[in-house]
Amino acid sequence: MEFGSVKKLAAEFALERAVNYVTRDPEKNLSILLDFMERVAIDPGHRDAVRTLKTHFRDNSPIMEQTKRIASNPKMLSNLINSWVVNGIFLGRAKREKVSEEIGASVPQLLLIDPTFACNLRCEGCWAGEYSKKEQLAPELLNRIIGEAKELGIYWIVFSGGEPFCYPHLLDVVAEHPDMVFMVYTNGTLIDEDVADRLAEMANLSPAFSLEGWREKTDARRGKGTFDKVIKSMDLLRERGVFIGTSVTSMSDNITEMFSNDFIDFLVEKGVAYMWSFHYIPIGRNPNVNLMLTPEQRAWMFERVKELRNTKPILIADFWNDGAVTGGCIAGGRQYCHINAAGDVEPCAFVHFAADNIKNKSLKEVLQNPLFKAYQKRQPFNKNHLAPCPIIDAPAALRAMVKESGAYPTHPGAEQVLEGDVAAHLDDLSERWLQFLENRA
Repeated sequence: MEFGSVKKLAAEFALERAVNYVTRDPEKNLSILLDFMERVAIDPGHRDAVRTLKTHFRDNSPIMEQTKRIASNPKMLSNLINSWVVNGIFLGRAKREKVSEEIGASVPQLLLIDPTFACNLRCEGCWAGEYSKKEQLAPELLNRIIGEAKELGIYWIVFSGGEPFCYPHLLDVVAEHPDMVFMVYTNGTLIDEDVADRLAEMANLSPAFSLEGWREKTDARRGKGTFDKVIKSMDLLRERGVFIGTSVTSMSDNITEMFSNDFIDFLVEKGVAYMWSFHYIPIGRNPNVNLMLTPEQRAWMFERVKELRNTKPILIADFWNDGAVTGGCIAGGRQYCHINAAGDVEPCAFVHFAADNIKNKSLKEVLQNPLFKAYQKRQPFNKNHLAPCPIIDAPAALRAMVKESGAYPTHPGAEQVLEGDVAAHLDDLSERWLQFLENRA
């Protein structure tokens, strides 16, 4: 047996014992475990990380409350930590760095993959609404991509679409990779008792349900009855101990509702462990620049999310406003990239341009495409990490990267972010946001 395999077995054994220990009494035993980890940590960086974690748990009661909630399912917690932390960070990081040096391009921490563009809903303003609904990845290809990801040290896969649960092979593919962790962005209308049972059995896939706020706003965008179907699916999974999250599109007309105490408390009650917030981007079906956040609203969200993190037992990621945490834009293969259902390899879910396709190439090969390299040599796109995005914060950079790399649009109408009225609005809004940040400094 190779030394690396021995290390992996030892880590998994230690993890299993630690998870069992913590889940018996999270509040007491987690503190003891972190003290032990700090004492035995050899790497100074790991030791500092443990100290920071201890401070978070000691000074922030919502974090401890959140820990108690997820510790109620030892099997899923163990799979999450083993795949994401042990495989993805401690063991996978060295693999990714070695390959990155070899190919002269970054190997990301996670992949966002669309198994299919098919969807059973027709949501207004859908970011993926203009892709061809006929496209889907063959299960053999999807398995091949995931297997190659592991070889590169990537153990976290996120599915989007289309509606991933419209893809008939989804759970079969996930079941073939128990050593990985998966998340799926879903409209939540196709999860029945059988699907819920299987998710509980596999315990390595977490659905993130799309919501726009309460019933009225969600149904207005997604169709009558959608909100109630989502809540029913949440209930089915909460009863089985499956970790669930929510994915929200933050728009000019819904942010005060979605980030209100009442709505966040409702999500917590339904068992939601995390909330991903995506600022509305005018791409896809019927782009509407009036739904974009104003600089004032974006600044309000920044402060509001900080407040909620200190008061509510739910993890909230506000991607554009969390640029300081990630060191700017994470797309273009730096930390993640997007493989759509046609096989086109895009920088992110919202930049619908590609310079390569994975159908006849390996994952390692497509990560070296010229569009990703154009991204990586420019990142970060602004000195102020509160303006991380090349679409809404540095549109001139996006135009330059597409031109330089010879990238092609991956659906009709994708060019609107580069030219015309939408592009003009993005130029104006980015200037206003940068000026807002400068004035506030």
